[in-house]
Amino acid sequence: MTAVQLPELRPGRLPRRVPVRRLRQILCLVPLLLVTVVAVQHRSVLAAGFAHLGTAEWPWLLAAVGATCLTWVAASCTRQGAVVERLPRRRLLATQFAAGAANHLLPTGLGASAVNLRFMTVCGLPLARSSAALGLYLLAESAGRVLLLGALLVAFPDALRLGTLVPETAFGPLLAGVGVVLVIAATVLVLVRRLRSALVSFLRTALGEARSVHTRPARALALWGGSFAFPALQASVLVLVGRALGLDVPAAHMAVAYLAATVAVALVPTPGGIGSVEAALVVALVAAGAPAAVATAVVLAFRVITVWLPLVPGALTLAALVRLKVI
Repeated sequence: MTAVQLPELRPGRLPRRVPVRRLRQILCLVPLLLVTVVAVQHRSVLAAGFAHLGTAEWPWLLAAVGATCLTWVAASCTRQGAVVERLPRRRLLATQFAAGAANHLLPTGLGASAVNLRFMTVCGLPLARSSAALGLYLLAESAGRVLLLGALLVAFPDALRLGTLVPETAFGPLLAGVGVVLVIAATVLVLVRRLRSALVSFLRTALGEARSVHTRPARALALWGGSFAFPALQASVLVLVGRALGLDVPAAHMAVAYLAATVAVALVPTPGGIGSVEAALVVALVAAGAPAAVATAVVLAFRVITVWLPLVPGALTLAALVRLKVI
């Protein structure tokens, strides 16, 4: 037998994997790129919103900015209340600020959920418990918003002219659509055993996490206090912006309009509700008695303060958290 010498392979020619550090550097640039794309797509909305801010009364606007900052504190309280373990406070607050930016760059809820899920797993929580805590947060936040809306509607039954929001002929198709969705979901769960088993396992973990949280008064107070405080603060921002632009609508009616609009668009899969929230808020404010032109100006200024102004610093914070391996 004759030995055949194989040619040496040069190390430089071997396919190399992308280093984790380089991958993180690339991921750091993604939020800024997405911000640029979203801003270019909505440049007309941005220009109109900033133009309306230029004509507003600044003391009211400063109060609106302060209330917006408090929303991240409320979100941090709710996130902490959803888990038994103590999360690092500063990193938790920074994560909520970054999650707000991520939420406006991806379909509603997905960005913030992904950031917070990653943050909890980095903090040492198992994936199953992190997912359960995320589900508990979403349930508490939704319940707080709906209960607050219900309480205000009971206290101020004439706050909205519902006939202008949804035509009477639309209730039938709407209920039929909801029924079809429920039937399809139930059928899929019955037929797909693996999905049914995964759902049952998740529910068991979530119920166990909820019981553990509610055995600690401090955690339960943080969970539900933050769940009510977050939508209340957002509604107060709309009220303050309305005052800054001279909108002659009672504050309670504006708060009802905000809560009704955000509940209505909760299932619309647009990034941060961009587009759908503006339309729903304008319609709701008109239903509360506001002139259409003033309502449009208020909504545009409101979205500039709550969405567009924090977007760039939020994206930078998100990039920094990725670089520092916090998420």
